[in-house]
Amino acid sequence: MTVKPPFETIVTEHGPTVLRVCRVILGVHDAEDAWSETFLAAMRAYPDLPATANVEAWLVTIAHRKAIDVVRAGKRNPLPVQQMPEESSGTGVVGSDDTGVWAAVAALPEKQRQSIAYHYVAGLPYAEIAQILGGTTDAARRAAADGVKNLRRTYPGATLKGVTQ
Repeated sequence: MTVKPPFETIVTEHGPTVLRVCRVILGVHDAEDAWSETFLAAMRAYPDLPATANVEAWLVTIAHRKAIDVVRAGKRNPLPVQQMPEESSGTGVVGSDDTGVWAAVAALPEKQRQSIAYHYVAGLPYAEIAQILGGTTDAARRAAADGVKNLRRTYPGATLKGVTQ
């Protein structure tokens, strides 16, 4: 019989990955809120999670849903009048400390951006990405490949975990 680790261990082990995914999907400003909401929801559901479940994929699925909630809520909120310049924190950076790559990722179409985040940042296989996004494994793989192709065209210096130019 497999025993589930304490929830605190889950947060420590998978928290950074979930935060990076939230940052890629939502940007720096909304990522921490989505991260918190993800782990609040996960904490409530954790007792019912089977001990054999893929915890990381489960958390990324929750983060995906929380990110959708943030995007929907953002559409109902007024737009800020003035935007402050953003400084790079160096955390969650895919290939370098250059924030230009994040602007290039943010400019990608939604499916491409999400596929890249879930595969290259969270390390999920395409089959699990397909389940999260709703579609086929081939579609998830194609979205990630198209996203990388678009990144290389718009931001030639972009690298994603072992994927080089």
